[in-house]
Amino acid sequence: MLLGLVRPTSGSVEILGQPVSADARVLTRVGALIETPALYGYLSGRSNLRAFALPLGGVPGRRLDEILDLVGLRDRQRDRVRRYSLGMKQRLGVAVALLHDPELLVLDEPANGLDPAGIVEMRMLLRRLADAGRAIFVSSHALAEVQHVCDRVAIVNRGRLLAVSPVADLLGGGGEFEVRVDRPETALALVRRYEWGRAARLAGGLLVTGSPTGRGRDLLHLLVEAGVHPDAVAERTRDLEDVFLAMTGTESGSPVR
Repeated sequence: MLLGLVRPTSGSVEILGQPVSADARVLTRVGALIETPALYGYLSGRSNLRAFALPLGGVPGRRLDEILDLVGLRDRQRDRVRRYSLGMKQRLGVAVALLHDPELLVLDEPANGLDPAGIVEMRMLLRRLADAGRAIFVSSHALAEVQHVCDRVAIVNRGRLLAVSPVADLLGGGGEFEVRVDRPETALALVRRYEWGRAARLAGGLLVTGSPTGRGRDLLHLLVEAGVHPDAVAERTRDLEDVFLAMTGTESGSPVR
């Protein structure tokens, strides 16, 4: 829908402040990569870029050099694409999307099918592009990569937008702490005596609990005063997968599968 490939059943889509349905010319300011790029395997990387640049009226060689440097393929530009790894092909696909110097990049599952090395390569490329000031919109189910790469996320479940927030805000532990202690059951029974500790629980051998004041040192002080001596107290953090499952599980009314 963002790229005008599918019509929305209702509502509208705006890109860079312009409705796509009213004026598709705004898409000339957008570069896109939809999953696996369609490349010419018998051509070199540079020749692929030349071929995709033809409908744009051609691109100067200097611009091709800049793009190849940006995606880290300058040293392999003369190799045939059939010899590229999947990660290199994905980076070349991003290079194709950059040919006309778009203001916005729309990338669908850019890390899809990549091995760990390819994932790191794609992660570094997206950060370089973002650090250079280019806006990037990524659609992905690889939540670990989203957490590494993105500044803000939107969580969608069954067509409903559940949250739009900076990643750091979503990953906060909600005022909970993880306590490593020799007798976690004893510590659990202790904190559950208090209103702020009613939601305390054990997870992975650790006590997960709130604090009397929201600060870890006050939780530590209370436990020590009660004769429970923790080995460690750390603020609890979540990953994006935890947040996603919690939000979509609650929203759908049933466990996510």
